[in-house]
Amino acid sequence: MEPLEREIVSDLDDKTDDEAAARRRRPLYVRILIGLVAGTGAGGAVRIALGAEAPALVWTVTQIAEPVGQLFLRLLLMTVVPLVFTSLVVGVAGMGDIRRLGRVGIRSLAYTVVISVISVVIGFALANTIRPGTRINPVTRRALMDRFSPEAKRQVQARTESTTAPLMSFVQAIVPTNPLESAARSTPDMIAVMFFAMMFGIALTLLKRDAAEPVIAVMSGVFEAVTKLIDIVLKLAPIGVAALMFTMTARFGFGFLAGLAWFVGTVLLGLAIHMFVVYPLALKFVAHVSPVEFFRRIKVVAVTAFSTSSSNATLPTALRVSEVNLHVPREIGTFVLTVGATANQNGTALYEGVTVLFLAQLAGFDLSTGQQLTVLYLCILGGIGTAGVPSGSIPFVVAVLTTVGIDPSLIAIIIGVDRILDMCRTTLNVVGDLTAAVYVARSEGATLWMGEPHVETTLPTSM
Repeated sequence: MEPLEREIVSDLDDKTDDEAAARRRRPLYVRILIGLVAGTGAGGAVRIALGAEAPALVWTVTQIAEPVGQLFLRLLLMTVVPLVFTSLVVGVAGMGDIRRLGRVGIRSLAYTVVISVISVVIGFALANTIRPGTRINPVTRRALMDRFSPEAKRQVQARTESTTAPLMSFVQAIVPTNPLESAARSTPDMIAVMFFAMMFGIALTLLKRDAAEPVIAVMSGVFEAVTKLIDIVLKLAPIGVAALMFTMTARFGFGFLAGLAWFVGTVLLGLAIHMFVVYPLALKFVAHVSPVEFFRRIKVVAVTAFSTSSSNATLPTALRVSEVNLHVPREIGTFVLTVGATANQNGTALYEGVTVLFLAQLAGFDLSTGQQLTVLYLCILGGIGTAGVPSGSIPFVVAVLTTVGIDPSLIAIIIGVDRILDMCRTTLNVVGDLTAAVYVARSEGATLWMGEPHVETTLPTSM
């Protein structure tokens, strides 16, 4: 056998061994689920065994679990700004034709608006049918107000301090005067970063090819490097998720779920209908793909979204799964998903609608048809503009309550259960972003994964 032939055979053998080892390794989503269940169970068990204020429990949470969970979450968030900027620039510039960018943008916006309207209508229908606000015990209501009123007052004050006119607020929120400052904040202004990235990408498409190509090459290189960094960070996902869930259940438990069961149940029912009825119908009859196969291929994204409660933190994983598992073209996936992390939050829109009606019912305030239509309109806008970070919808709910004349301090009642519902609605938001990417890709003629068997190791084995 010639040396070259021996080298080829050796490489094939090594590749076969690597693939066999990858098949024996548990898929990433399974390892994350194990971490999620283990962390939740351990946190709840220790809280019950030692008591909520036990020094050993407090020390474990503050000195071990919370730092480990935050390490994982911050590592993911660390990649968001460079990932969003480079992916949008490369995605917009990669389309080459402004007309194609316009088609993709219009289709993304149309899909987002239609699906958001459906989500809010589902929430309103359930809230008006079940009427969860009339079913909570007054004693429980007072206890919840007493416990969470300081946080509610902070939220109300933060929202009411602004006196800027609405149109001016809209302009200031979208167009940055200094994009570097917007990106360098401790909580980056992602809408401003995305606007600048899109404008920069559009400018590249209008340059001569020899002038634009070096810049696009640099951006592509940075994007690839950040993607590899994400692969490394995801190795910590099972441990990080376990630590996050241990912290939550050990610190807060689930005691208040009983008192707010009707509200929680209404929100979860609405999210479930949207996830398992609306999305599959959209995938089947609008995108013309198999809903079952779609959900099989995005398990990692769904679990990551649930555990982090952040669309922004899940964005790196969503981009990888979109390209590798769903075969959405990179230029489409990066555009739709990065914009969708902020602008396509169906679960948030549904949650905000149910929450406002629930608190109105709790206060004995019957909203008129006109007021409900106003809330519906505001919730659709909220689903487009709410920050993709944990509990990002709370300030918006305060604003809507103020708009319809309801005491905004009532927000205190739902703060105790917001985290668990945030995890669920974030999952819906991120899955909605992926359905939008699939729809846009199909409408642009992409074949996606059609006819290809699903293999768990389609994601990089380093994960």
